[in-house]
Amino acid sequence: MGKTRLILILLAWMAIAATAQAQADRQHVRKGNQLFRKGDFANAALEYQKALSANENNTQAIYNLGVTALQQGNDSLAVEQFKTAGKMEPNKIRKAQAFHNIGVVMQMHRQYGEAIEAYKEALRNNPADNETRYNLVLCKRQQKQDQQDQQNQQNQQNQQNQNDKDKNQDQDKDKKQNQDQNKDQQDQDKQDKQQQPQQQMSQDNAERLLDAAIQEEKRTQDKLQKAMQLPKRKSLQKNW
Repeated sequence: MGKTRLILILLAWMAIAATAQAQADRQHVRKGNQLFRKGDFANAALEYQKALSANENNTQAIYNLGVTALQQGNDSLAVEQFKTAGKMEPNKIRKAQAFHNIGVVMQMHRQYGEAIEAYKEALRNNPADNETRYNLVLCKRQQKQDQQDQQNQQNQQNQQNQNDKDKNQDQDKDKKQNQDQNKDQQDQDKQDKQQQPQQQMSQDNAERLLDAAIQEEKRTQDKLQKAMQLPKRKSLQKNW
């Protein structure tokens, strides 16, 4: 719909240009319009530029150069030309058409804020333009939907970030638990190593004491055995 509207607007400006006084700049505009109808947009643009060289205030040449740029896929140049034409053109209907076209281009590029402002300006100059009003309503809906999509995407991203954060926290918690367990094990191993010499020392002492007791018992047995082997003494006679 937007592209059809652009062509209709261009033809309206062409019709006005065709009835104008035959000046040099308007001759180039007419020739450019003829080339545009044939689809020769490159040479049409050259004629519009020649018209501007002859008269830089020719808003028809400026506007038509914008439409030609749009047909060639140069949207940024088209918007620039429409803005210039919209500011310079005294006729409110033509001014409205220029801002309408700006809105169409901005809307196609999903720059809804700028498109809405352009449509509003078009309606200020031509409140009866129902197509501009329709585009404005549609653009507002698209803007709202776009904002909702962006919000949903942001919410999803935030949720993903939170999930990643929770996952990292769980990993850090597991890592800390493993570190604590390793530290506890290391402390236990260290304590066991410290207690081991003491236990070994106690065991060695016990073995030494046992050996000493065995040796003492052996000496006692040896003494008893030797005592039993000694000859018995004769008992003395009692005195008279």
